[in-house]
Amino acid sequence: MKTKHNVSLILSLLCALVFTITTQAQQKTKEQLKQEQEAQDLLNEAQDYLAEDNFPLAEASYRKAIAKNPNNHEAKYNLGNLYYTKDKVSEAGEKYVTAETASEEKELKHKSAHNLGNTFMRDKKYAKAVEAYKQALRNNPNDDETRYNLALAKSLLEKEQKDGGGGNDDKKNEEQNKDKDKQDDQEKKEGDQGEKDKDDKGEESEDGNEGDDKENKEDQGNKDESEEGKPKDDKQGDGKNNDGKEKKEQQQPQQGKGQLSPQQIQNLLETMANQEAKVQEKLNAKKAKAAKVKTEKDW
Repeated sequence: MKTKHNVSLILSLLCALVFTITTQAQQKTKEQLKQEQEAQDLLNEAQDYLAEDNFPLAEASYRKAIAKNPNNHEAKYNLGNLYYTKDKVSEAGEKYVTAETASEEKELKHKSAHNLGNTFMRDKKYAKAVEAYKQALRNNPNDDETRYNLALAKSLLEKEQKDGGGGNDDKKNEEQNKDKDKQDDQEKKEGDQGEKDKDDKGEESEDGNEGDDKENKEDQGNKDESEEGKPKDDKQGDGKNNDGKEKKEQQQPQQGKGQLSPQQIQNLLETMANQEAKVQEKLNAKKAKAAKVKTEKDW
């Protein structure tokens, strides 16, 4: 009898324990569902604020939604987009990283990695942009826009490596080129002054011819400078405009994706190569011109 009583007691305790666990689980599930619904309501509220261009309240609603439901990775992604549009690139990148790594949804991982690549492009961190776009393609290999951005990032990275550095080096080169232009202008002015002094010293019998020669030289110089300031042809002008437009498009957060063909990507890369060649040709022409002016000055 005692044994049967003990068995009955144990069974009763087990039943009570199971009931308690089940009840707690149900209560927890109800609480989770409530929080998830509240988070979704806050997410919708944030979208409404965005439609009204009320960014502070939209940001606050996104943050509340994430606090209510930390597993709502869509809210993190959208908050990243909000930061991106306000030029808070670093904050946007953090949200994209969180959404991409924590989410199990392939499309959200893809969009987050794609936009993370865009933030790196804004900061001219081309190596990191390449890796981000590759990660995006792992989750959606068929996205033409991501493939296009990847090709652009690779091209800019190769150019950066070929030039021997990153953004700081580009800035230094630009400053050096400005200094070189100033030096060239100064040497040209000194050369012109030397020619003028020489003309004033005595060769008045040849003033007519020398005046004509000098005028021709100045006309030729003005012509060269005028041609330098103009677009070389319509094709080059279109290339610059297209490049600026495409760069702006690829930097925007991913909302709706366009379809880009491999031929369009190839055209972009060819345009960039042509522009680089034109820049190099221009620099060589300036060097040759500077050398000529200096020779005339010494002579």
